Amino acid sequence: MELNDSARAVLDHKGAWVCFVTPETTVYDALEIMAEEDIGALLVISGSHLCGVFSERDYSRKVALLGKSSKDVTVDEIMTSPPLVVDPSRSVDDCLRAMTQYRIRHLPVVEDETVIGVLSIGDLVNWVIRRQEEEIQHLNHYIAGSYPA
Repeated sequence: MELNDSARAVLDHKGAWVCFVTPETTVYDALEIMAEEDIGALLVISGSHLCGVFSERDYSRKVALLGKSSKDVTVDEIMTSPPLVVDPSRSVDDCLRAMTQYRIRHLPVVEDETVIGVLSIGDLVNWVIRRQEEEIQHLNHYIAGSYPA
């Protein structure tokens, strides 16, 4: 099942709330925000410029495993940069392919150089499941003869 729904449609459904930090934020402070918000990544924004994405993976591989202190390291030292971004018109399928290809779990959506939201792999999987359930329901109605004419 190919999904041509747009990234914008997913953002419109889930909401476009974005949690971010500045490049100077310590990894420890960023982790506290992530724990409070129950999220796996933060965008790193300086002024209105998207600099990168800081994720749990960045922390585990670039701080914890290297024996560094999260209170002494700033997110700009370990964030993923430059970030992979998508236009809001990109399809859900394109977003999923990009996330799989680049092994990322969070994808900023940027329009006219402004971040308008972020999609997680969970957001996209939930969208696909919802759309599949709708399709199954339509097919069941069609087979049962109750499909609207």
